[in-house]
Amino acid sequence: MPGIEKLPIEETLEDSPQTRSLLGVFEEDTAAISNYCTQLYQAMHRIYDAQNELSAATHLTSRLLKEYDKQRFPLGGDDEVMSSTLQQFAKVIDELSSCHAVLSTQLADAMMFPITQFKERDLKEILTLKEVFQISSDDHDTAINRYSRLSKRRDNDKLRAEAVEDVYTSRKKQHQTMMHYFCSLNTLQYKKKTALLEPLLGYMQAQISFFKLGSENLTQQWEEFLGTIGTSVQNVRREMEEEVTQMQQTIQDMETSCDPLYAPCDPDPAHSPVCRSLTRKQGYLYIRNKTGLVSSSWERQYFFTQGGNLMQQGRGEVAGGLVTDLDNSSVMAVDSDDRRFCFQVTSFDGKKVVTLQAESRKDCEEWISTINNISKRIYLSENAEEIAARVNQSALEAVTPSPSFQQRHESMRPGSKGRVGRAGSISSVGSEPSPALSVLSLDALVAPETPIQFDIISPVSEENSGQSKAAAQSGRRSNPFGESGDSTSEDGEDSILHQLFIVRFLGSMEVKNTESPDIISETMRQILAARAIHNIFRMTESHLLVTCDCLKLIDPQTQVTRLRFPLSTVIQSASHQDNKRLFGFVLQQAGGRAVCYIFESNNDGEKICDSIGLAKQIAFHSEMDRKASEKRKEQDKAKEKQQEELSKQKQIEKDLEEQSRLIAASSRPANPPASDGQFLVLSNSQSEESDAGGEEGKKRGESEA
Repeated sequence: MPGIEKLPIEETLEDSPQTRSLLGVFEEDTAAISNYCTQLYQAMHRIYDAQNELSAATHLTSRLLKEYDKQRFPLGGDDEVMSSTLQQFAKVIDELSSCHAVLSTQLADAMMFPITQFKERDLKEILTLKEVFQISSDDHDTAINRYSRLSKRRDNDKLRAEAVEDVYTSRKKQHQTMMHYFCSLNTLQYKKKTALLEPLLGYMQAQISFFKLGSENLTQQWEEFLGTIGTSVQNVRREMEEEVTQMQQTIQDMETSCDPLYAPCDPDPAHSPVCRSLTRKQGYLYIRNKTGLVSSSWERQYFFTQGGNLMQQGRGEVAGGLVTDLDNSSVMAVDSDDRRFCFQVTSFDGKKVVTLQAESRKDCEEWISTINNISKRIYLSENAEEIAARVNQSALEAVTPSPSFQQRHESMRPGSKGRVGRAGSISSVGSEPSPALSVLSLDALVAPETPIQFDIISPVSEENSGQSKAAAQSGRRSNPFGESGDSTSEDGEDSILHQLFIVRFLGSMEVKNTESPDIISETMRQILAARAIHNIFRMTESHLLVTCDCLKLIDPQTQVTRLRFPLSTVIQSASHQDNKRLFGFVLQQAGGRAVCYIFESNNDGEKICDSIGLAKQIAFHSEMDRKASEKRKEQDKAKEKQQEELSKQKQIEKDLEEQSRLIAASSRPANPPASDGQFLVLSNSQSEESDAGGEEGKKRGESEA
């Protein structure tokens, strides 16, 4: 007889969609066998029970055997030897249908017992194994989902150990159940033949023994045929026993060798090193699907590489679907807020980005290396593995997740040991119910029918026009879109704070009440609602640079400055209450206008608000230090001026004293005093002259002063 189709027990641990599809074919074949066996059992049971209707029941059996060719068995449906054998049996049974009278004992032992055992024991055993396998598969899916949802930020050893143990137990149970289930299905392909042939053979032997010699045509014509069929059945049974023994040995070997593979964590690197020269790979991964404007979900799918394409296939699907083209694509490990072992594949034109999660670090590194090799079209060369070994250095650089901008700049921040608190004007949206919201209406916050800007457009101001004129005078090229040609500006070179964040611009709109703490949350609500209504999903990605002087939006590819906001114009900033990745800030512009800008960030929006508050505090302290320095300089100048005034006054007094002394000396008489010690008395005319001379000296001294 031709070879028997069987399920590959070696692929049970991988549990690929192809194996599941093949399993579905065997299950359909089992259902067809069960259906056909039930009908055959009913026909033979009629032969056993209804002795008076034995002829009609035998005729029905013959008719069912003739219809074997019309049965649609997914496996073995084109077995011509089996079909011809059953057709011969159908003829014999049809000839004997009018001859049988009583065969109760012989038929019960030789015909009903084998087919009853096959129906009640073998088929029910397969149905039971199918239910157990389905339960173990569901338990494994539940355990692996629980393990994948382990929080990265709140790492709990107890929860992680329980999740790993659940995955180990469920995966081991699924693997063992699946192997035994496959073994039973493979065995059924042999038992199917014996279950159909043995009852017929027993039936014929009972007929021969009952009639002794029978008719001459019957014994001579069918004895050799029946002997051949008996030999064939024994050969099939012997082949089945050998196959069962081999499958049982394979199950034992795989249970021993696959025990370390049940755990989802990384195996010992010494025994299972990372292979970086792969050009083909397949396995289960989680893919991140965007379910809303700013929300996403993770779905477990079977991924495989086919040429230069990354394909995915779900359970029950016949073929896989294209995910992305890997030629000239880029791949790198990324840090996810809620998942581990994540990597990101970006198409060559940058329009499609796919975020995937592997089960372990080893699996993640092998996927990154494989995609990196495929992106360089190494799979098209003859010695693909040798060429892949040369480019492993770039893959090693890709598998190391780059630290977030927040961590990088936190380490570069001076005095990072003591974190400065957020400024008073920076607050988180919705942290506490604001009493102002009950007083102010929405119209007092944002004017109705206010236009919303969904793309970054540099505002045209007098400052930009002045810069354009200055650039024209200096011979520098001016960008009409307001972008600066320099990647870094002079106002940020002396700043002690440089923090960079990846943000996506959602929209901006003019606001009215800039003092209300709810203005940013209301602006977020209106912008997100407008995007959902108008089906606007495109967002401009930029780098937000926070310094002590200004906020800058920088193009991530050209490194040119798209927008620059002086820090003094930032009135307040806040993050969303529920979605911490959303944040915004309010700017005071010329003419008393205020505009609120809303962004989505890869980081926590509250951290960006903290950074802006820190920059405002540093700028405030710098301004206070500058004013104090200027005040000290003014005081020093006033003291110097006062000292100069005092020195001049002393000089004037000294000159006046000298002049008074000279005048007094010139007006003194020539006669000496009397010898008796008496002074001379001046006449009235002399005293008046002396007084006049003193007054003239004073006037002359004052004029000189």
